[in-house]
Amino acid sequence: MPDLDAKASGNPVAMKSHYIDVPAMPWQPTQFPGIEMKILYSDPASGMSTILFKMAPGAEVPRHEHMGVEQTYVLSGALVDEEGAATSGSFVWRPEGSRHVARAPDGAVFLAMFTKPNRFDAGTRFYTESDDA
Repeated sequence: MPDLDAKASGNPVAMKSHYIDVPAMPWQPTQFPGIEMKILYSDPASGMSTILFKMAPGAEVPRHEHMGVEQTYVLSGALVDEEGAATSGSFVWRPEGSRHVARAPDGAVFLAMFTKPNRFDAGTRFYTESDDA
């Protein structure tokens, strides 16, 4: 790969591209058993986030409401809820206000993009929410 000049784009520092070495990032545990994540993008002001999730076989995301649009691309395995299944290579999006329990019967790895954090029935905070949210 050629050695690129960081100034070549003409973008100010605040507008530069952010390259993320996802394979080098460690998986972080979530508050839910059997679910790990890599936060690729997070904007605390808006709640927008892009997260790579890995769910162990049988893991479950408890019932929650989407406070904004959620988009999910399944890389491997399957993500199942009451309305259907998104399998490897499938994409599913859910509108604001939709509610479900997400399960990975045989495990799954998927990329999820949220416009706002979810609201969980049990009061659990979403992955990107601060304690003072």
